Amino acid sequence: MDVVEEDIVIVGAGIAGLTTALGLHRVTLFGFQRGCILLGFGFSAAKHGLGFQSLVLESSDSLRVTGFALTVWTNAWRALDAIGVGESLRQQHDQLSGFRVPNIALMICEPLPILMKNNFRELISACRLPLQYQVFQLQKYHLRPKENFGEHDVRCVQRKVLLEALLKELPDGTIRYSSKVVSIEESGYLKLLHLADGSILKTKVLVGCDGVNSMVAKWLGFKKPAFTRRSALRGCAYFKNGHSFGLKFNQFFGKGVRSGFIPCNDKTVYWFMAFTPSSKEKETEHDPTKMKQFALSNLGKVPDQVKAVVEITELDSISYAQLRFRHPWELLWGNISKDNVCVAGDAFHPMTPDLGQGGCAAIEDGVVLARCLAEALSKKLNNKAEEEEAEGEEFKRIKTGLEKYAKERRYRGFDLITSAYLIGFIQQSGGKVLNFLRDKMAAFFAGILLKKADFDCGKLNMS
Repeated sequence: MDVVEEDIVIVGAGIAGLTTALGLHRVTLFGFQRGCILLGFGFSAAKHGLGFQSLVLESSDSLRVTGFALTVWTNAWRALDAIGVGESLRQQHDQLSGFRVPNIALMICEPLPILMKNNFRELISACRLPLQYQVFQLQKYHLRPKENFGEHDVRCVQRKVLLEALLKELPDGTIRYSSKVVSIEESGYLKLLHLADGSILKTKVLVGCDGVNSMVAKWLGFKKPAFTRRSALRGCAYFKNGHSFGLKFNQFFGKGVRSGFIPCNDKTVYWFMAFTPSSKEKETEHDPTKMKQFALSNLGKVPDQVKAVVEITELDSISYAQLRFRHPWELLWGNISKDNVCVAGDAFHPMTPDLGQGGCAAIEDGVVLARCLAEALSKKLNNKAEEEEAEGEEFKRIKTGLEKYAKERRYRGFDLITSAYLIGFIQQSGGKVLNFLRDKMAAFFAGILLKKADFDCGKLNMS
């Protein structure tokens, strides 16, 4: 069988994969056109002076939309703006104005301001107030020191809409569906990818964005993500005549159960329920009817409008997943990149959903990776170099670019995985001590969400 050669292959057409592909397509560098031609990359980019073309391999026969929606925090909006799709997504999703937590009047006024060191102590002080008087409005502490990135922007984005927005901006033919990678082989400076259909691809750069069961992560030496003993139900409800949730993130706690209800727009509400399943409850995994019954019976004392969200959710709009994460210390000494191979998104830093940063971090990865890779590929080669020497020089620059990406993203991934796990452990605990801490420090936890979102992965283009 003939071997097809591609310059950049991305495995996985999820959030990380499509963001990386679009970042490469959109990147513009000083001297870029000359660099493309000298490198021999037969891209349309060389003709127009911008962008690298990549091939995205997707194992399924269409875009994956598992999870229905995700909370997109300020850090991810900056990254989406960097690749040029932020504004179109904002037009389809409402900006959230605050949080609602049972027994605590915790309101964050629109627009959500940056959580800064100056007012972090105020958050802690607010948590010491008697529960019935615990009111904290960040609007009062709207300070603007020079190091701030600006005001917060938090929205619940439908996953399908996000993926389609990314795909729309990519050249036709970027994604090759029904293309499952079954093995990876080295071939000099290149990598050979063997697909399930028997075809073989040869590539100069391999990027693994293939999720928690990543073939590329396994090749790099990462272990399989660990199970947390927790599971989550996720659903999305559509209200034909509109809902009455307003623009608030609503969160509820029960004995070992945490649920949340987040409006995407005036007619769509995304919801989740995280819990520690018993052996009996694990049987609901493949039965949407039982999933729905379980959710309704474990909501506890919540308003009728909250129950209505679950009640009207169609069975095909409910999913079940066991929560997994990568042990954070693996990121400290593991191979995020090796030679001309790297990972991004859930293949790199699978985390629990308790910070709402999994998808956001994947978007950050895509921007940083595109920037580092394009910067490496755009540097000039020696015109007098022999062909083999030129290939070796190109390989070294690719390796250096991916190492730069890994260095920039290593601690960020470690921080998010660790923070998400700890917050989830405390918030979902059924113990009296941890429940007390959870209730007394609800404002503190909300502050952590904002603090982790106070991050800027940088612009796409380098001058």
